[in-house]
Formats: sequence, structure tokens, C-alpha cells
Amino acid sequence: MAKAFLICGKICCGKSTYACHLRDENKGILLSVDEIMLALFGPYSGDNHDLFIKKIQEYLLEKSVEIIQGGNNAILDWGFWAKDKRVQVKKFYQSRNIKYEFHFIDVNDEEWKARIAQRNNAVLSGKAAAYPVDENLAAKFEDLFEFPAEDEIDVWVHC
Repeated sequence: MAKAFLICGKICCGKSTYACHLRDENKGILLSVDEIMLALFGPYSGDNHDLFIKKIQEYLLEKSVEIIQGGNNAILDWGFWAKDKRVQVKKFYQSRNIKYEFHFIDVNDEEWKARIAQRNNAVLSGKAAAYPVDENLAAKFEDLFEFPAEDEIDVWVHC
């Protein structure tokens, strides 16, 4: 039976790379909020950023049900930074009798900073369509990230 793979982790920790691996390995369909945001608004969506993210997530959750009921795996590459969001999405799938797995990308600080630098270089050179992340933005997102408890995660990926 098809299921949802939910990718949790900080910004620039390797979620998208891991999600692509899961997609290929499990013949899944990748649902990325960042991909849609960048396609529609480029790297800067202004004051409506949070509203757009919320609406896209709502749409993609419903779309994931359609994908799973059609027999395909859905890979949600969102980050799931807040515990309440993780709980909310678990309830969403449980209420629909849909299987899901939370995968957490656990990256140490040194590797995380290296990945941020690598991503920024790729964005600046035009080799990647992603959001650039400066030190202030990284610090802001790190403060927003709620590290998951072991009982929240099905697959723990150490980097």
C-alpha cells in the first residue's frame, strides 16, 4: 500500500536531496513547497510569504491523499519544523487511514554550515533554484526549528 514520506529537518540540511532519493527508490511523487514558491514567486515573495506557504501546504496535503489513494507514494519535502505541525499532519493521515513515515535529517552544526555555503554558492552561480540563506536567516530558522523527540520520528538519518 502506498504511503506518505514526511521529511523533517532544518533548512539546508539535505532534505531535498534525501527526498529525491526516496522518490527514486520508492517510485514516489515529490511534493515540494519550495519548488512551487520559487516557480510562482522567485526567491522573494514579500509580506505574503507565510500565507502562500500555508495555502500551498494545505493544497499539497489534499493532493497527497489523491496520489496515495491512486497507488503512488507521496514524498512531502517541507521541513515540518514545529512539533504542532508534525502532530497535525499525523492526525490528518490517521483520520484518513493513510500510512505515513516521518524521516528526520539530523545534521551536525559543522556540516549544516558547509551545506548552507554550498547551497548559496550554487544559487549565486545559477546552478540551483533555491533560496539563498545568509547568517541572519539561518539563525532565525534555527530558532524556529523544534528538534523532534525520538518517538515522533520513524527513520532517523544522521549526516
